[in-house]
Amino acid sequence: MARESAAAPTGLFHAYRLFSALMSPLAYAIVSRKLRRHDVPPRRLHERLGNASASRPAGRLIWFHAASVGESLSVLTLITRMGERLPDTEFLITSGTATSAALIARRMPPRTRHQFAPLDAPGPVARFLDHWHPDAGIFVESELWPLILAQGHDRGVPLALLNARLSEKSVQGWQKAPATARFVLDRFALMLTQNRQSADYLLAMGADPGRVEVGSNLKSTAAPLPVDHDTLSTLRVQLDGRPVWVASSTHPGEEEVVLQAHRHLLKTHPDLCLVLVPRHPERGDAVTDLIQAAGLTMARRTSGEPVTARTQVYMADTLGETGTWYALTPLVFLGGSLLPIGGHNPYEVAQAGAAVLTGPHVTNFSETYGPLIASGGAIEVSDAPALAQALTHWMAEPDSLAAARAAAADMVAQQQSLLDRIIDRLCAGLGLSVDA
Repeated sequence: MARESAAAPTGLFHAYRLFSALMSPLAYAIVSRKLRRHDVPPRRLHERLGNASASRPAGRLIWFHAASVGESLSVLTLITRMGERLPDTEFLITSGTATSAALIARRMPPRTRHQFAPLDAPGPVARFLDHWHPDAGIFVESELWPLILAQGHDRGVPLALLNARLSEKSVQGWQKAPATARFVLDRFALMLTQNRQSADYLLAMGADPGRVEVGSNLKSTAAPLPVDHDTLSTLRVQLDGRPVWVASSTHPGEEEVVLQAHRHLLKTHPDLCLVLVPRHPERGDAVTDLIQAAGLTMARRTSGEPVTARTQVYMADTLGETGTWYALTPLVFLGGSLLPIGGHNPYEVAQAGAAVLTGPHVTNFSETYGPLIASGGAIEVSDAPALAQALTHWMAEPDSLAAARAAAADMVAQQQSLLDRIIDRLCAGLGLSVDA
C-alpha cells in the first residue's frame, strides 16, 4: 500500500538546489569540454544547459533518461516495443556522454530523438521541461537527480525508476540523509528493480513499499548487437580458418592478464588469434603499447591494418562493432570483471551464440552470472593461468563448448518474454494507454 502523503523537501534539498545553481557554470565548462573532445557540434553542447536542438513533436511524449552507453542501449528495444504498443506516442531519450549519443544514433527506434541531458541545476532543468513537456519520465538504473525529479513531479509528470540498480556504497551515502532520500524516492510513482537486493536497498533508503517491485534485468531483453557482415566476411577470409578468441570490454589492468593468457596459449596453439576490444576505444594507443611490450605482433582496426598470418592480436579499438567480433567466435572473455568494476553484459555475448568467460567481480549482473555459471554457460576465472586453462578446455572439447553455448542461449530465451511484462507495468504505473 502506498503512503498517504509524499515526503516534503528538506533543508538539504534546498541547499543542494542553491549549490547546483552556483556551480552550474563550472559544471557546464567541464562537461562541454568532454563533449568537444568527441567533436560534438557546438549547437548540441547547449543541450546540457537545457536548450533543445530539436522541436518537440506533437502529441504524447515519453521521456527516457539513461546515464551512458549500457543504460542507453538497454532501453532501445523497450522503446521500439512500446512504440508498437502505443502507435501515437513519440519518444525522447537523454544521456550524458558522446559515446552513448553516437551509439543511439546508429540504432534509433522509430519516432525517437536524442538529446544530452540537462545539468541537474534549476535553470537547465526548467528550460528542458519548458520545451519538452514530457507526459511521462522513465529513469534507468541509478539516475537519482534530485532537481530533475522534483521539478518533473511538481509539473505533474508521472515518473518511474526502471531497471533500478544501486551499489551498497551509494545506499550508505543516501542513508546519511534519510529524509532527503525519502523525498527524492517519493517523486517516483513506480520503481522496478533488477533484483531483490536492489529492491531491499530502495526500501532501506526509505522508498514507499507500495511503489517498489522486483523486476528483471532490462539488458536481458535487448535486441542482439548489430553485425557488419561485410567486415565479418573480410576478417574470416584474412584469418583463413585460424582459431580465434575475443576479449571484450577490457579495462586498464585487465589487458595485461589477457595478453599473458594469450602468450601462454600460443605455446600450444601457435596460430591462435586474439581480438582485443578495449571498453573505451580512446585507450587504443595505451593498449597498443601493452601489446608491443608483451612482444606480440598486432594489427589495429582504426589504422586499417589487415590481419595476416603473422598477426597474433587484432586490436579492435572502434565503437559499435562489438556484435561483429562476437559473431566471429564462440569464445568470449568479458572484461570489467577481473577487477572490482562490476562486470558487463553477458546477454550480448549469449545472444551472439557464444559462451562466456568472466572474472569474479560481476556485481552489476550478480543475478545473472550465478545461474549462468551454474548452468555451464559461463566459466569464472581469476587470473591469466585460469583464463588460458578455460580456453584450452573449450578448444579441446567441442562438445563441452557446444553445451556451454546452448546453456547461455537458453538463459537468453527464458528472458525474452519479460519485456511485455515490463511494458505492462510501466503503462499501468504511469497511466499510459493506447487511447491517450
